[in-house]
Amino acid sequence: MEAAGFRTGDGRAWRRLQALSLKGEGWCQRDIADAFGVSEVSVSRWLARARRGGPEALLAHSAPGHPPKLSAAQKALIPEFLWHGPEAYGFRGAVWTCTRIARVIDEEFGVLYHKDHVSRLLKELHWTPQAPITRAIQRDEQAIGCWRQEVWPEVRQRARRERRVLVFADESGFYLLPGLVRTYAPEGQTPVIRIKQTRDHLSVMGGMTPEGKVYTLARQDSLNGWHTIEFLTHLLRVAGNRLLVIWDGSPIHRRVEVKEFVSRRSDQIVLEALPGYAPDLNPWDAGGWHHLKHVQMRNLACRDLEEVHEQFHLSLHRLRHRPGLIQSFFAQAGLRI
Repeated sequence: MEAAGFRTGDGRAWRRLQALSLKGEGWCQRDIADAFGVSEVSVSRWLARARRGGPEALLAHSAPGHPPKLSAAQKALIPEFLWHGPEAYGFRGAVWTCTRIARVIDEEFGVLYHKDHVSRLLKELHWTPQAPITRAIQRDEQAIGCWRQEVWPEVRQRARRERRVLVFADESGFYLLPGLVRTYAPEGQTPVIRIKQTRDHLSVMGGMTPEGKVYTLARQDSLNGWHTIEFLTHLLRVAGNRLLVIWDGSPIHRRVEVKEFVSRRSDQIVLEALPGYAPDLNPWDAGGWHHLKHVQMRNLACRDLEEVHEQFHLSLHRLRHRPGLIQSFFAQAGLRI
């Protein structure tokens, strides 16, 4: 049986109409209740409603409810207000919370909402809670954009013209406990992990090429200028005897001994510096380190640095077998290869 106004996908209305149809075919109420997994009282109530108002009475009807305080046009203006940022409304810090947005709505429209309702309203407007990306206020966005659009293509052309291996270099630390830990526990009972606080870590200097190759130097102490020289020597031996190395302005890259080493090998090593405060230009920071720490070594708690060292090299071995993934880190950095 079908009735005008029946909406496809309204399972409860369909069930009530089917019950009415089965009753018309001679089914008893007990059998109808068993067929739909409901009580006989429910079936009796459906049939009584149909006798009073016909089959249409069994259709779903939206409750009128309280009229909305904001019109659709007013709701559409909320994202425009928020795009100006919290500080435009006198808040400190560039973070939007439901409480702050409720105050903005009150200021703009004179309508006071509870913060929980604001959350539902934002979901309706396709605004969701997200972890923001932090950026140093010293960043020169224009210089960073220029490096991506102009300097990077020139660097690639120079590497091809001079037959040099192009390598992005960077450093990171790997600790006994993973940076990201997730575990199951009873609902409402936050698990507690007892750890021994330590600064022991594995220091890694890495090199990554647009061809999807990775080279590393790992040491169980803090890196310094001599480690940088050791890493460059390693690159000359395994990557190629003519390099174009791109890195940031880390102090260990600017040591006197490093400058002297590079100057003596100016025909073999050419350096290109990234703009300041722009780690997102380096494919290591854009995705490489994150993949090793939070994908390959996620939830991995090591007993000592020897085990960290071992697990790091196992993870690195798996990564090296996925050159396409390595190249995707360049795309995450906005670098066309």
